[in-house]
Amino acid sequence: MAVGIFDSGLGGLTVLNAAQKHLPDVEFLYYGDNARAPYGVRDAEDVYQLTRNAVQDMWSKGCDLVILACNTASAAALRRLQEEGLPEGKRVLGVFVPLIEALTERQWGDNSPPREVEVKHVALFATPATVASRAFQRELAFRAIGVDVEAQACGGVVDAIEDGDMILAEALVRSHVDALLRKMPKPQAAILGCTHYPLMEEIFQDALGQDVKVYSQGNLVADSLGDYLQRHPDMLGSGAGGYFTTGDPARVSVRATQFLRREMSFQAA
Repeated sequence: MAVGIFDSGLGGLTVLNAAQKHLPDVEFLYYGDNARAPYGVRDAEDVYQLTRNAVQDMWSKGCDLVILACNTASAAALRRLQEEGLPEGKRVLGVFVPLIEALTERQWGDNSPPREVEVKHVALFATPATVASRAFQRELAFRAIGVDVEAQACGGVVDAIEDGDMILAEALVRSHVDALLRKMPKPQAAILGCTHYPLMEEIFQDALGQDVKVYSQGNLVADSLGDYLQRHPDMLGSGAGGYFTTGDPARVSVRATQFLRREMSFQAA
């Protein structure tokens, strides 16, 4: 009963890596739907069906708790999965809330009315599907008022990262930051709203300037997961983890090893 971490491709490895460092005694099962990545250019119904199928497969592999370490899946599928009802003893969590908690300095479970926060101008970099969903803005509105969010759909970045073309990925990031800054010249904070983007965090920071605080998901999600497991030790599980992919295991293993700079061996899902 390892804790499951799901992503459409390799981006969720940034969350996995942080979670393994933060929670060394927890077994993790990583599941990448690499054969169908990226999700960020798919419509909401397609993302929902793919996410549901993957989560059900992870449940069958022994995961009681699944983290959707894919912002597109969190935006398009999480609420519907929860509303349609989960099997007894199963939980699915997303990755938006830890980001918003950090941005608004609120704790999980704080259901007080939305209030003024220090940060007023926020840049959101995400996939086209996440931007179109407005899920981040919706969750933020539950917790804060008076925050101006300017979203930039970063087409092509995930594809370049998945293909291992980091030169193209850097060029695209700088282009998307330039486009955002034309719309919001002086953001106070920037949200990297895709778990692939932390791999380019230094590029985002350089393009935005050092005065902009960049929020990246890996450590924030790992911290929140640690708190959640302390409060819900029954979801901790024990047993075999592993790395699974719907794509070519050999190719994905090579890419994952390059990304995390440690040996990783995937098997067919």
